[in-house]
Amino acid sequence: MKKAAIDIRKLKYDKNGLIPAIIQDYRTKDVLMVAYMNRESLRRTISLRKTCFWSRSRKEYWVKGMTSGHFQFVKSIAYDCDMDALLIKVRQAGAACHTGNRSCFYRRII
Repeated sequence: MKKAAIDIRKLKYDKNGLIPAIIQDYRTKDVLMVAYMNRESLRRTISLRKTCFWSRSRKEYWVKGMTSGHFQFVKSIAYDCDMDALLIKVRQAGAACHTGNRSCFYRRII
Protein backbone atom coordinates (compact mmCIF):
# COMPACT_ATOMS: atom_id res chain seq x y z
CA MET A 1 0.00 0.00 0.00
CA LYS A 2 1.36 3.41 -0.96
CA LYS A 3 2.04 5.84 1.81
CA ALA A 4 1.12 9.37 0.86
CA ALA A 5 0.92 12.38 3.10
CA ILE A 6 -2.44 14.06 2.81
CA ASP A 7 -3.93 17.19 4.22
CA ILE A 8 -6.93 15.75 6.08
CA ARG A 9 -8.97 18.79 4.99
CA LYS A 10 -8.92 17.30 1.47
CA LEU A 11 -10.84 14.20 2.53
CA LYS A 12 -14.50 14.20 1.51
CA TYR A 13 -16.65 14.66 4.58
CA ASP A 14 -20.44 14.46 4.39
CA LYS A 15 -22.77 17.46 4.84
CA ASN A 16 -22.37 17.08 8.62
CA GLY A 17 -18.58 17.14 8.39
CA LEU A 18 -18.24 13.41 9.04
CA ILE A 19 -16.42 10.55 7.35
CA PRO A 20 -17.02 6.85 8.07
CA ALA A 21 -14.13 4.96 9.64
CA ILE A 22 -13.92 1.19 9.28
CA ILE A 23 -11.92 -0.24 12.17
CA GLN A 24 -10.02 -3.46 11.39
CA ASP A 25 -7.81 -5.69 13.52
CA TYR A 26 -4.35 -5.33 12.01
CA ARG A 27 -3.43 -8.98 12.63
CA THR A 28 -6.62 -10.98 11.99
CA LYS A 29 -8.10 -8.54 9.43
CA ASP A 30 -11.49 -8.85 11.20
CA VAL A 31 -13.68 -5.79 10.84
CA LEU A 32 -14.32 -4.69 14.40
CA MET A 33 -16.62 -1.70 14.04
CA VAL A 34 -17.66 1.31 11.99
CA ALA A 35 -17.83 4.77 13.49
CA TYR A 36 -17.65 8.38 12.32
CA MET A 37 -14.93 10.98 12.53
CA ASN A 38 -14.72 14.65 11.78
CA ARG A 39 -11.49 16.55 11.14
CA GLU A 40 -10.82 17.13 14.83
CA SER A 41 -11.42 13.52 15.88
CA LEU A 42 -9.12 12.38 13.06
CA ARG A 43 -6.47 14.86 14.24
CA ARG A 44 -6.87 13.53 17.79
CA THR A 45 -6.59 9.94 16.55
CA ILE A 46 -3.37 10.74 14.70
CA SER A 47 -1.96 12.55 17.73
CA LEU A 48 -2.99 10.02 20.41
CA ARG A 49 -2.49 6.91 18.26
CA LYS A 50 -5.80 5.73 19.79
CA THR A 51 -9.11 5.95 17.96
CA CYS A 52 -11.19 9.02 18.71
CA PHE A 53 -14.63 9.41 17.18
CA TRP A 54 -17.46 11.90 16.95
CA SER A 55 -20.65 10.63 18.57
CA ARG A 56 -23.58 11.57 16.33
CA SER A 57 -26.09 10.89 19.11
CA ARG A 58 -24.26 12.56 22.01
CA LYS A 59 -22.65 15.29 19.88
CA GLU A 60 -19.28 14.85 21.55
CA TYR A 61 -15.84 13.34 21.04
CA TRP A 62 -15.05 9.96 22.54
CA VAL A 63 -11.86 7.95 22.72
CA LYS A 64 -12.62 4.26 22.25
CA GLY A 65 -11.81 2.54 25.54
CA MET A 66 -11.82 5.61 27.77
CA THR A 67 -14.56 4.14 29.98
CA SER A 68 -14.20 0.41 29.21
CA GLY A 69 -10.41 0.17 29.01
CA HIS A 70 -10.81 -1.52 25.60
CA PHE A 71 -8.60 0.87 23.66
CA GLN A 72 -7.79 0.67 19.97
CA PHE A 73 -4.11 1.37 19.31
CA VAL A 74 -3.69 2.71 15.78
CA LYS A 75 -1.27 0.89 13.50
CA SER A 76 -2.24 2.59 10.21
CA ILE A 77 -4.80 4.88 8.60
CA ALA A 78 -5.70 4.66 4.92
CA TYR A 79 -8.36 6.33 2.81
CA ASP A 80 -10.24 4.99 -0.18
CA CYS A 81 -9.98 6.04 -3.83
CA ASP A 82 -12.92 8.46 -3.50
CA MET A 83 -11.39 9.94 -0.35
CA ASP A 84 -14.71 9.53 1.49
CA ALA A 85 -14.00 6.62 3.84
CA LEU A 86 -11.19 5.63 6.20
CA LEU A 87 -9.73 2.22 7.01
CA ILE A 88 -8.02 2.24 10.38
CA LYS A 89 -6.03 -0.82 11.37
CA VAL A 90 -5.68 -1.23 15.12
CA ARG A 91 -4.45 -3.45 17.89
CA GLN A 92 -7.64 -4.02 19.83
CA ALA A 93 -7.39 -4.35 23.60
CA GLY A 94 -10.44 -6.31 24.75
CA ALA A 95 -13.82 -6.11 23.06
CA ALA A 96 -14.55 -3.59 20.31
CA CYS A 97 -18.32 -3.74 20.70
CA HIS A 98 -20.22 -2.08 23.55
CA THR A 99 -22.09 -5.41 23.95
CA GLY A 100 -18.86 -7.10 25.04
CA ASN A 101 -18.35 -8.91 21.73
CA ARG A 102 -14.95 -8.74 20.06
CA SER A 103 -16.54 -7.24 16.93
CA CYS A 104 -19.73 -5.27 16.38
CA PHE A 105 -20.38 -7.63 13.45
CA TYR A 106 -21.28 -10.71 15.49
CA ARG A 107 -24.79 -11.22 14.03
CA ARG A 108 -25.40 -12.89 10.67
CA ILE A 109 -28.13 -12.60 8.06
CA ILE A 110 -26.92 -15.61 6.03
